Order: sequence, then C-alpha cells, then structure tokens
Amino acid sequence: MIHPHTTIKTVNETVGYGVFATQDIPEGTIVYVKDSMELEISPLEFLTHQKEIQEVIEKYSYMDQRGYRIVSWDFAKYVNHCCNYNTISTGYGFEIAVRDIKAGEQITDEYGIFNLEYEIELECAHSNCRQKVKPKDFDTYYQQWDDVIKKSLIRLNEVEQPLLVFVDENSKNELNAFLSDPNQYQSVYRLRYQKDIAKLGEE
Repeated sequence: MIHPHTTIKTVNETVGYGVFATQDIPEGTIVYVKDSMELEISPLEFLTHQKEIQEVIEKYSYMDQRGYRIVSWDFAKYVNHCCNYNTISTGYGFEIAVRDIKAGEQITDEYGIFNLEYEIELECAHSNCRQKVKPKDFDTYYQQWDDVIKKSLIRLNEVEQPLLVFVDENSKNELNAFLSDPNQYQSVYRLRYQKDIAKLGEE
C-alpha cells in the first residue's frame, strides 16, 4: 500500500507513469508497506502464466526473499527507480522516506533491492546514475543502503505514520527493539533472495 498523500501521473513517454507526493512527506515516514492485499506469485505459479502475462508481472512486481513476485494492488507498482532515490526498502516490510519529500516531487526508490534476474537500463538522468541496475547490486551496495536506512529509521516515531497500522506485529516488535538498541537493527540484506534456502522451503 502506498502512502495516502500520493498520486499517479505520467512522467514522460519513455518512463510512463510515476508516483508523486501531493503533500510534504518528511524523512522517516513509511511510504509503502507490503500489506495483506498484495498479490503474491510463487516461482512455480509464475511459470504457469503465458509469456505475455509473465512480462506484465516482471514489469510491475518485485521479488522478495522467498523468490515470490509481489504485485501491488494499488499504484505503488508505478514507483520508479532513481539512483538518487528518496525512499528505500527496509528489512521491516516497508519502504521509508530517506529525506524530506516535497509536495509535487516524484517518489523514487532503489530497484537494486528487488532481487533482479537481469540488468535494467536506467533513465534517472542524475550525475550519480549507475546507468544500469544489476543483479549483483544487492551484494555491492547493501551496506551503504543500511547506513541510509538506519539514519532515517530513527525518526520513525517523530513523524506522522498513516501506514504504521498495516505493519505486522513481528516487524513492529523488531522496530521497537532497534529504536531501543541500534545494535538490534535488521539489515536490508534479509530481503536477499537465497535460492538454495527457498528450494528447501518448497520441499
């Protein structure tokens, strides 16, 4: 579920749709949460779809640590990547604003966390653009992502959180543990798809 103070607009003909803030969203705000209405497509189920449907799923989903493709029921699926992202996924089942987002600004995130199976050419046009998002980016950048997340996560209780009610109880307990003791932080690396472990779970 995407934050309520957002809307969908066309970015341009190349990028297509994007998600934009309709009000200021301060750093530390939960901007997206994986709620109970999200569509979960297992690796085996994905293979049962015809090629054209698989392409749509690939375009609008992200892959979680189980190898399931998650498709948002609302327009969260239209959030675009930017190497200068203003939100990022965390190890707690939600994405968080990592800096203040102004009304009218596009909501962007980091696709490198999405367990990619192939490279994606980028259109973010920033000076720090990596040109491509690659499957190996998770291993390359996760420690940098953790540093960014921890800096913003400590502000969780300082700002309005309309999506916090949709965070599961286990994640809330882990968040409270981190806020009490930073050594209890849950790394974003817990979202890394481990194929061997996932296969054991299916057996």
